[in-house]
Parts: sequence; C-alpha cells; structure tokens
Amino acid sequence: MPSTLTLTLIGGPTALIESNGFRLLTDPTFDPPGLYQEAPVRFEKTTGPALTVEEVGALDAVLLSHDHHFDNLDHSGRAMLANVERTFTTHSGARRLGGNALGLAPFETRLLEGFDGRRMFVTGTPARHGPVGIERHSGDVIGFALGFDQPGDLVYVTGDTLWFEGTEEVARRFSPKAVILFTGAAEPRGRFHMTMGSEDALEAARAFPRSALFAIHNEGWVHLKETQEQLVDVFSKLDASQRLTPLERGKAIQLVI
Repeated sequence: MPSTLTLTLIGGPTALIESNGFRLLTDPTFDPPGLYQEAPVRFEKTTGPALTVEEVGALDAVLLSHDHHFDNLDHSGRAMLANVERTFTTHSGARRLGGNALGLAPFETRLLEGFDGRRMFVTGTPARHGPVGIERHSGDVIGFALGFDQPGDLVYVTGDTLWFEGTEEVARRFSPKAVILFTGAAEPRGRFHMTMGSEDALEAARAFPRSALFAIHNEGWVHLKETQEQLVDVFSKLDASQRLTPLERGKAIQLVI
C-alpha cells in the first residue's frame, strides 16, 4: 500500500514534514515580525508564522541547520526546543544548545525510533553557507537526508547552503522522493549569496532528476533577495516548471510515495 509524504510550509525556513507517523520540523521560527539586530548583519523579520507552535503540535524531532542565526532559530523557536524529544543539528550547535540536541557530521546517520517500533534514518549532509572561504564567518551548518528503508530515500533538506561539491555528493549517494531547497538568494553581507538562488536550484533539478522539488526560506526576512514567485518564473522560462512545486504558507501538500 502506498504511503504519503506531507509538507506544510509555516514560514521562512520552517516546514513540517510528516510521513509514516513521524512528524519533523525544520529550523523553527515562530516570532512575530521585528528587528533583531543591525550589525554586523541586519536581521529583520517581516512576516510571522502561518501556524503557531501549539497548532503545529507534538513533534518527533527538529532538524536545525544551525542555531546561531536568527532567521533559522528565533526566540520562540529556541524556546520550543525543550519540548521536543530530539533536535538534530551541527556538533558545535549541539554543544551550545545542550539538552536534547544531537550533533551530526556530514554523512553521519542516526536512528530515530517511534513509539510503535517505527524507525527513520536521519543523516547529516554537507552544507556551505556562502562562497568558498565563508566558513569562518558563517559558522558550521548542516543539511539532512531522511529515509525509511535506507538512508536518504525519503527527503533531502538542504539547510542553508549554496550548490557546491558537498551537495553534489549528496545527489550521488541518495535518491530522495523530495528535495526541500533553502533558497531566497540571501545577501546579508554584500554582493554574494549565502543561500541558494535560481541557478543553484536548477543545479539541484539536474542532480535529482526523479525527485520532487520544493523551495522554502525565500520570504519573511529583509536579506532574502529572490522570492518563490521569481524562482518559479525562472523555472518556467527554462521549461522546467514541472520540476518545482510551489508551496503556500499554512497549506499542506501531500505526495504519494
């Protein structure tokens, strides 16, 4: 009998992933709009979440790309982590967060177990939050590959990254049913991107020819420079519109897998 994968965009980088009884949330951001800081990077939020923490409900785990940028973990998102069984993130982030946080290295796999014997493979994936040389400025980041029968056969969540040799390696190793791209072409530090733009997303479409593609983290913050509508337009102009499924905030999309 076919199973389903349900994705719900809550806002920014925050999306609910549901499949086979598991419920996981990417980068929790639940604060209302507001200014967090002016420098060295201006973090200003322009939209609130489509769902509250209470409306999201119980979770099996949080997938946290990194903990040290407000647009990936805001105040309300940080507060909710104590009520989640497990938070997967970078090793450095796990040390900072403590509690239920578990660090993953790229291609390190851990088993997430449900109450009734269900299990899910959670694998860390490489991420580079900007151009070559950005690492000492941006800090450690990570993506995630989820799987049931084997690692990475369900979903690949890129986290905050550009397309680079590390993400290319993910495509060589895994064949996910869906890829969740962190897009928006973020420009908080000048004339270079720190998250995927349309060119990166098109590379992902090439590298994952059998995967459904979804784009998040492309609205809600002033440093995001490419909207989902602009990304869809690029895919359409290059006759690739069938590869990218737009998401509407607060509205679940279900795939049969």
